Amino acid sequence: MLMATLGVQAVRPPPLTSTSDPPPLFDGTTRLYISYPCPYAQRVWITRNYKGLQDKIKLIAIDLEDRPAWYKEKVYPENKVPSLEHNGKVLGESIDLIKYVDANFEGTPLVPRDPAKQEFGEELISHVDTFNKDVFTSLKGDPVQGASSAFDYLENALGRFDDGPFLLGQFSLVDIAYIPFVERFQIFLSEVFKYDITEGRPKVATWVEEVNKIDAYAQTRLDPQQIVERYKKRYLNCNWFLTDLWATSFSFLLCNLNSEHWCCRLPQRCRIDCCELSFLCNQIWVVFICWSCRIYSLTT
Repeated sequence: MLMATLGVQAVRPPPLTSTSDPPPLFDGTTRLYISYPCPYAQRVWITRNYKGLQDKIKLIAIDLEDRPAWYKEKVYPENKVPSLEHNGKVLGESIDLIKYVDANFEGTPLVPRDPAKQEFGEELISHVDTFNKDVFTSLKGDPVQGASSAFDYLENALGRFDDGPFLLGQFSLVDIAYIPFVERFQIFLSEVFKYDITEGRPKVATWVEEVNKIDAYAQTRLDPQQIVERYKKRYLNCNWFLTDLWATSFSFLLCNLNSEHWCCRLPQRCRIDCCELSFLCNQIWVVFICWSCRIYSLTT
């Protein structure tokens, strides 16, 4: 049974695809371009909701698997989400955007006034990529062992302030930076590896429980089953046939060069047998393709 269920959701506009017409761009309307499954976009979506900006910032969903050409050509050349169309320009990068929305729009502030909390908040935000990398990397081996230190870090961070259940005591941009990824990690690790990230971590358990009560976040939640299926596809179904095909083709190419092998032009002390070279390249190519598959899965 999946550990999490969807909260009450606002009506979500259907994602725009390659056949969709663009909105009337740069007409004075502020637009937030997102993809529903994207945790980076979810950060800005939560921020917009929490500050009560649903009427100020229009949500535009993009289908990343069938992206409209006009999005790259006319909106955001980086061709990724999230991006924010505001005051005649388009901004990107999720951490920059949550700070921008908080600073430039009305609504409940998401940065505390306490300098000590501000300093610790910046420390936590600067660590979030490391946190995510550690957990994603653990999925290649033993997630139970590999991810433990990342969640222990979160547990320790939650003990820094005692005036609330969140990372800075009160709900802030720091919680928004972490929760989309923790949402996915918790569901996937529990369902597939039977690993409960909250076991032995009471502060993490309380934090997740309290964040789930916030409507601004609950409205952005992804279907748990969709998370499981997407992550299974990305991390448990490596296409070894394709990997071996590339590796074999590359080795075949090296072994069938003419007698003027570039390796044979090296000084004697530097030469290695071409079959040894092809075997070495084979192994390197396998590692490269597998790593490329994982990098691709993290950035799409």
